[in-house]
Amino acid sequence: MSKISSFRAFAVLGAMAVVLAGCAAAPAKTDKPAASDFCARMVTNSGGLQDRSFNQASWAGLQKAEKSLGIGAEVLVSNSETDLQPNVDQAVASGCGFVLTVGYELTPATTAAAKANPGVDFSIVDDTADAPNIKPIVFDTAQAAYLAGYLAAGVTKTGKVATFGGGNQPPVTLFMDGFVDGVAHYNKVHGTAVVALGWNKTTQDGVFTGDFEDTAKGLTVTNGFIDQGADVILPVAGQVGEGAAAAALQAGNVSLIWVDSDGYDTLPAEYRPILLTSVLKNTGGAVVDIVGQSLAKKFDNTPYVGTLKNKGVDIAPFHDLASKVGAGLGKELDQLRADIIAGTITVTSPSAPK
Repeated sequence: MSKISSFRAFAVLGAMAVVLAGCAAAPAKTDKPAASDFCARMVTNSGGLQDRSFNQASWAGLQKAEKSLGIGAEVLVSNSETDLQPNVDQAVASGCGFVLTVGYELTPATTAAAKANPGVDFSIVDDTADAPNIKPIVFDTAQAAYLAGYLAAGVTKTGKVATFGGGNQPPVTLFMDGFVDGVAHYNKVHGTAVVALGWNKTTQDGVFTGDFEDTAKGLTVTNGFIDQGADVILPVAGQVGEGAAAAALQAGNVSLIWVDSDGYDTLPAEYRPILLTSVLKNTGGAVVDIVGQSLAKKFDNTPYVGTLKNKGVDIAPFHDLASKVGAGLGKELDQLRADIIAGTITVTSPSAPK
């Protein structure tokens, strides 16, 4: 076959291919978002990722969203305050449609980035921020801490319990308000006089370590409470709480209440025998829901507020210390939870999210 004939044959085949392609069925239309084109980034606060607290819980939620929604997700870990702004900038520069930041430390950087990038959806955990494309994820942890305070007062053998924080900020003091009020309610119901050390709700002042990373400070503060007779301790201080756990374990007759996630699952197993319960935030569930809204282009800036009613907060099972709690106190706590949900009992705090 000549070169001209070969060229003509090739041209005919090419024309047929074009015709056949033109006759192919059009792609089916779908209302589902293109998840494969959607990605999310998360920025931790300076406590790092493995904080056994809300950074870790938030990332678990984003990983769940990645798996269930078919999106791409990555985390940028801040190891110090100097990492915060650069990590938010890097998250935005990724081109992803959703950026999740964790903790009040990131509020300024998140707000600035959101205002400069109105096409990106932002959420911040544990604080509020003023921009039309930022959805706060906050929790009324006072409700669940109220249950924890009532529980602590019900199991103490010394008549003294204690709480302390990492810093005097609303997401921290909210736990402490609920805890001391729960103790007070137990006293009212049972005619007891259990004392809550470490926090004065009226003055909004108490014991703080000044940071959320130094476990040695948690050990020192907790030993001080133990010396005063406290046998149930609630640290609201991130990794500092591990120092409290170590002090409680060493004491041998002291119980610990963890916060944010179930410490029975997130803390080293050696602390399980002293974990009474944990004041939980369902951060992961909230993150999955909000990423889904962003993916479906149904995102808005109405704050998500976790409560007992919507299962955004609660207390964890008693695990190894269930026998210490007993069926009677357990039923009282179930009724107390129901009363708070029904509005029969109102838990208040100046730090409560709106």
